[in-house]
Amino acid sequence: MNTESPGRRLRNLMSQGVVAAPGAFTALVGRSVTQAGFEAVYISGGATANTAGVPDVGLLTLTEVCRTIREISVASGLPTIVDADTGYGEVEMVRRTVIEYERAGAAALHLEDQVFPKRCGHLDGKTLICTEDMAAKVSAAADAKSDDFVLIARTDARGIDGLDAAIERGRAYREAGANMIFPEGLTSEKEFGTFSKACPGLLLANMTEFGKTPFIGLNRFGEMGYDLVIYPVTMQRVAMHAVTTALAELRSAGSAEGFLDRCQTRQSLYELLGYEPGVEWESR
Repeated sequence: MNTESPGRRLRNLMSQGVVAAPGAFTALVGRSVTQAGFEAVYISGGATANTAGVPDVGLLTLTEVCRTIREISVASGLPTIVDADTGYGEVEMVRRTVIEYERAGAAALHLEDQVFPKRCGHLDGKTLICTEDMAAKVSAAADAKSDDFVLIARTDARGIDGLDAAIERGRAYREAGANMIFPEGLTSEKEFGTFSKACPGLLLANMTEFGKTPFIGLNRFGEMGYDLVIYPVTMQRVAMHAVTTALAELRSAGSAEGFLDRCQTRQSLYELLGYEPGVEWESR
């Protein structure tokens, strides 16, 4: 068993090159991420909210999200990076959020500089808190975390005040104690390259679909100086498309026989769970 802390494991991985972290919205998906050979996993606030049947506007509680962290970090066995939205409140709650996320098994979290209720980072109409208030949140989070835990500060300034403002905020948040900066909503490779050069240090890139960022490959992100790339809702989008398609077919045909070839078999599920009927099962 690896005795290194989750944060140390993540830092070691990033020291070897850019790390891909697919989003997992359930523990079973977390196991699948591990089975596929990835070395880190991401928990999206949006995907977690969607799984609960609500939109990504900060409705879930700290307790609800910590349960998801525990389930996915244990099931996957991977360093887990987690969305903390706006920190569930002001400075006092930000401190508690860091402590509770670490206790739940997270390797890293990111805080964002939006006004609550927040919006998805690739939607328009966002509003930001002032740089000084966000820096205070970052500073409080830095004081509350362990040495290994990776504190990520996200700025949504690109879509509101422009790239230069995002760079300025990124620098301020790094000075306030953030280990890594997450510039959200950049619109081109050129912008990612410009941000990397102007805000040196650990950087996170969000490679989401249907947003403002064009498709950029993992290695290209690495070449531009990014250390971690998240794919927040990709697997949920794939899964839900399959679910809605199958439900329509079941409703129409009255049988699942016609899409059996698209179903995970019982044996595949058991292999993913590490379960053999009749044999005592051991959790991670």
